[in-house]
Amino acid sequence: MSTPALPDRSWQADALCRGNHSHLFFPPSTVERKEERERRELKAKAICSVCPVKEPCLDYALMIREPYGIWGGLTEAERRQHLARQPSSF
Repeated sequence: MSTPALPDRSWQADALCRGNHSHLFFPPSTVERKEERERRELKAKAICSVCPVKEPCLDYALMIREPYGIWGGLTEAERRQHLARQPSSF
């Protein structure tokens, strides 16, 4: 019996969200007000917009159904909406 292949994550080494900005891509462990969340998400999406691996990042998040954070420029809710519109793509 063979083991299913793991998704390729080699693109992560080139992701601009690595390092000092990683806190922008996931909610804090404390309460976050709506305005703070919106501001954090806008900053994260600005980084995603110029990231050289935005597409494989989003593909990965959609494929594994990542439930948390901003991946490929989309929030959790935006990824759910994307998947709902394209039920057979992943």
